[in-house]
Amino acid sequence: MKSIRIAGLGVLLSDAIFGSAGGAAEHTQDSLTKVQESLAQETAVLVDVREQSEWDQGHLDGAKLLPLSRLQDGPSQDELKRALPEKKIVYLHCAAGRRCLAAGQILQELGYEVRCLKPGYRDLLAAGFKKAED
Repeated sequence: MKSIRIAGLGVLLSDAIFGSAGGAAEHTQDSLTKVQESLAQETAVLVDVREQSEWDQGHLDGAKLLPLSRLQDGPSQDELKRALPEKKIVYLHCAAGRRCLAAGQILQELGYEVRCLKPGYRDLLAAGFKKAED
């Protein structure tokens, strides 16, 4: 955590907001075609970091739900292992590409190979990703 003093008050701001000098999460340069190929070849997983209520309104086929709020609460190692396979690229998405950066920072610090998608849920649907049929 970085500490900044504002008007005599101590305010803590997380590296997930400001980034850190050592590898802050960034949006991937991988094309959406590359993302889809990696998912099809099962060398990557797609993780939705939106909240449960957003997920319930619609989500991408094959995606896993791991809300940013849950990541910020500090999930157990067992929970992470159930949600995220080891040794695979973890593509993160949210509604507009911002929350996935914060989630990406957390997961990078836990040792995952993370690639954050800038396009949000609706943009991914428009780009040809399939909506789950729940």
